[in-house]
Amino acid sequence: MSDVTAGQNYDLRDEIKAYWSERAATFDLSPGHEIFSEEERAAWHRLFLRHLGRGDGRAALDLASGTGVISHLLDDLGFKVTGLDWAEPMLERARQKARERKRSISFRVGDAESTMEPDDHYDVIVNRHLVWTLVHPAAAFAEWLRVLKPGGRLLIVDGDFVNTSALERVFSKFSAWGQRAGIFKPDAPMHSREMMETHRSILSRVYFSNGARAEAVVELLQAAGFTDVVVDTELGEIHRTQAKHWNLFKGMARKSQHRYAIRASKRVI
Repeated sequence: MSDVTAGQNYDLRDEIKAYWSERAATFDLSPGHEIFSEEERAAWHRLFLRHLGRGDGRAALDLASGTGVISHLLDDLGFKVTGLDWAEPMLERARQKARERKRSISFRVGDAESTMEPDDHYDVIVNRHLVWTLVHPAAAFAEWLRVLKPGGRLLIVDGDFVNTSALERVFSKFSAWGQRAGIFKPDAPMHSREMMETHRSILSRVYFSNGARAEAVVELLQAAGFTDVVVDTELGEIHRTQAKHWNLFKGMARKSQHRYAIRASKRVI
C-alpha cells in the first residue's frame, strides 16, 4: 500500500484510537480516571447500585474500558464483566491490573460502535467518557440496543467538555495561575503541547463537537429505541472525593461542569 493510500484510509476514528493508545501510559495517573480512594470507590458503587442494582452474576459490558477502572467497579458488585477497547496498550494495562487483583474480567479488542457481540446478550452496558468521542452516536446506540437483553439497562457517564461557564473559566484560570506560580502542585500528568493540540483537533470533529449535552444524548437514545431514559446529575459525591486530589480551584472548576449519568432500558417484548 502506498503512503498516499494509507493516508487516505487514516480517518478520524483511527486518530482517536491512536490518541488513546498513546494516553494509555499515563491514563491511571489522573484523578477522574483511576480510583484514588476507597471513599471514591464507594461513591461509584452507590451510583451503579442506584441505576443497575447488584450484579448477582449478570453479564455486563464495559465499552471503551480503557485500563479497566469501570470494569473493576462492576466486578466489585458481582457482575460478570467483559471489557471492550480498541486501544491495545489500554487493554494490556487492564489485563495486568486484573491479574494483580486476581479478578476474572475478560478484556478484549473491540469497537464500541460495532461491537461484534451477539444479539440480546448483556444485562447491562456501561461506559464512562465515551459518548463525547463518538463519530456516529446514532449507529452506536442502535448497536448497544441490539446486544442488550430485553429489559437490560444502559448507563452512560459523560459530560459536556466544550461549553464552559464563566464560573468554570474563572476557577480554571486561578488553578492554572497557582500551578505556574508553584503555589499548587501540577495536575498529573502533564501532556505535551502536541498531545493537547491532537485532543483539541479530535474534539472539533466528533459528532458532539459543540458539546455532549445530556438532552442531545437523550434524544438520540430515544430515537434508537431506548425507553425509560433518566438523567442523573447528582454526581457531587463522586466529584467531592476526586477534588481532594486537586487544588481547590481545580475541584471547583470540575464541580461547575455539565456532567451526568444517563440510564436507559431496552423494552421487554
